[in-house]
Amino acid sequence: MSLTGTRENVLRTPGGLSVNYRPRALLVGTGCLVLALVAAVFAIGSGEYPMAPGEVIRTLLGQGDPADAFIVNELRLPRTVTALLVGASLGLCGAVFQAVVRNPLGSPDILGFTNGAAAGALLVIFAAGGSSALLAGGAVTGAVVTGALIYALAWKRGMHGYRLVLVGVGATAILTGVNSYLITRAGITEASRAVLWMTGSLDGRGWNDVMPLAVGMVVLVPLVLLGCGRALRMMEMGDDAACALGVRVERTRLALLAAGVLLVALSAAAAGPVSFVALTAPQLARRLTRTPGPNLLPSLCMGAALLICADLVAQRAFGEHQLPVGVITGVVGGGYLVWLLATERRAGRI
Repeated sequence: MSLTGTRENVLRTPGGLSVNYRPRALLVGTGCLVLALVAAVFAIGSGEYPMAPGEVIRTLLGQGDPADAFIVNELRLPRTVTALLVGASLGLCGAVFQAVVRNPLGSPDILGFTNGAAAGALLVIFAAGGSSALLAGGAVTGAVVTGALIYALAWKRGMHGYRLVLVGVGATAILTGVNSYLITRAGITEASRAVLWMTGSLDGRGWNDVMPLAVGMVVLVPLVLLGCGRALRMMEMGDDAACALGVRVERTRLALLAAGVLLVALSAAAAGPVSFVALTAPQLARRLTRTPGPNLLPSLCMGAALLICADLVAQRAFGEHQLPVGVITGVVGGGYLVWLLATERRAGRI
């Protein structure tokens, strides 16, 4: 049994390493991953030159003709990979923030980190044109500066979840005004590009847009899952209990917040500030797994499934008029947020 009373299985390797896992959480994560991959195949087959799923799979395996290979590998696969990685990144960082603040509203959209990344990226777009590397650097800088300010303002003999949420809400309001001001001061061409980017869009994504996020996830995802996952589960029982079990609470919390902020920034650089995926993915994962704790891996897989499915809807549901993926996630996620607030109010938590 785990410390939270949820049944776990233990996998032991010949070298003496043991890994705890929850069968239902593993099943949910696997199901979300399969759904994401199936949706990815259909998304690659969408467009002016439609392809059947079988043709897509054969082309991905290197058995398609040169025309199909060019369409799949150079035009459509980068967009799909971006959707999968951005969704996975947002799902994971959403689970981290909600566990750290112990509040279902602990999302980077609400805490202000997404708007901070957007402000940094907008400055780069207006000042330097916004190449992939510069955009990633601007988004990371904006998110890190915003995260540091929010952490400093919310600190008072420790970090309290509701105080961080309240400071984050204020920061979101301020940064929304700053971003709107930056757009109004830009030229018509830069402003049009910035508005589309602010909505959250996967149009025209290439491998250069994918690489900064992919490299960041190679470093940050193992750090969160393997380096801090167990400590995060203990911290959900309370700081005193976690300290009694040997967890360095403030150091772990700061490391997790830093990793989450970087994931948000790199995701924003790759696809713009896609809204509400980080809020909904961890909540849906927890309801499906029916287990307490942060559910990091199921949230990661759920985020990937949500965003690639939203992109598939954006491409196919409105005929020839494709919508930015952020419109779909905003409508669905906004409705979920209203439902979540009503549920929290009935439960007397807000």
